[in-house]
Amino acid sequence: MADRYRRSRELYERACRSLAGGVSSEFRRFSQPVPLFYERAAGARLWDVDGNEYLDFTLSQGPLLLGHSHAEVLRAVAEATERGQLFAGQYQAELELAEAICGLVPCAELVRFSLSGSEAVHAALRLARAYTGRQRWLRFEGHYHGWFDEVAWSISAPSVEALGPVEAPRPVPWSEGLGPCPPLVVLPWNNEPLLREAFARWGHELAAVITEPVMCNHGCIEPQPGYLQLLRELCSQYGSLLIFDEVITGFRLGLGGAQAYYGVTPDLAVFGKALASGFPLSVLAGRREVMRLVAEGRVIHAGTMNSGQPGVAAALATLRIMQGEAIHTQLFERGRRLMQQLQEAAASLALPVRVMGPGPMFHVGFTPLAVVRDYRDTLHYDRARYAAFVQAMQERGIRLIGRGLWYISAAHTEADVEQAAQAAAEVWRAA
Repeated sequence: MADRYRRSRELYERACRSLAGGVSSEFRRFSQPVPLFYERAAGARLWDVDGNEYLDFTLSQGPLLLGHSHAEVLRAVAEATERGQLFAGQYQAELELAEAICGLVPCAELVRFSLSGSEAVHAALRLARAYTGRQRWLRFEGHYHGWFDEVAWSISAPSVEALGPVEAPRPVPWSEGLGPCPPLVVLPWNNEPLLREAFARWGHELAAVITEPVMCNHGCIEPQPGYLQLLRELCSQYGSLLIFDEVITGFRLGLGGAQAYYGVTPDLAVFGKALASGFPLSVLAGRREVMRLVAEGRVIHAGTMNSGQPGVAAALATLRIMQGEAIHTQLFERGRRLMQQLQEAAASLALPVRVMGPGPMFHVGFTPLAVVRDYRDTLHYDRARYAAFVQAMQERGIRLIGRGLWYISAAHTEADVEQAAQAAAEVWRAA
């Protein structure tokens, strides 16, 4: 039988001689049987260098809310870059994008633009420390806030034991080479009693609490009813800033982000991914009273590439499209329909599959647990079994993220939903 990935294998072997690990981002190394090389993409599909076609539910790790190569977005970028690709100065489109975001996002009274979510998180934490005069901050196990040293703790762990007692979790380094652990308080997600206890002990020392409004990167776990509201109440009571990391949820759950969807307004929020349809752009948004420290230059935020024309033009076009069509209704409807079909297919075969999430993004995994509430619960997922499922789906022309997160785009059709559900059922029957 011919190797359907022959050209990708050849290119990967070549890449390993010049690119460290053959890739430019750690997560790309885990594609099987080798990291695949792609040559074009359109709508909900992409094609690799061997000519294999894939129905795509990775959407480049989430940014492509409108699908690949959206004509209106690409046209806007081309027109903008014809006038200049980087002024290192102000221009009207940047102002228009800032005004648009301030009109859509509840917490956004002032904004600043960067390139990546990691940069925006870095700026948010610096700002929180300056505003409050405090150094300690709180994060949750399994939440992802970028790869910079300060936040590269308790993202993942080899076992529940490595995390320490649930009543007193210990920070777990994500990588070798990190600097000293920052003054962190680490907690499990969705645990109200432990949250109250932590604030009773540390509240007056906490500069901020940073959280994904939905724990997207591990399990796509939504907040328990009232949990985000409790976070808001405690932060207000103790004078700590509440920071929402909306790099994934922003503009995917609605034009106002998760804060509008769940009805909880943070003090600061960071955005990326879906806003600019895959072009580099991130946003730090927040209350005027807090953001004035940046406005006055007391908290430094800088970057040569910030608010470059391609990202700003892409974001303006993306927002125009999302405001003019019922895209979010479609994302929820098709995502939830696919979730239901996957869950029903697994149940019909008595497989321990759990499908969970709001719909525009959701998680699929093999677990014996009936309830998954936090990162510690996700350690019960059978990752090897899911990896085999991902590989079998790839052989049937469905591209998935290895950690179980599925993304829906406006380009996915009803037929695409049926195709993916049918392929999953075939894989599970054949297992």
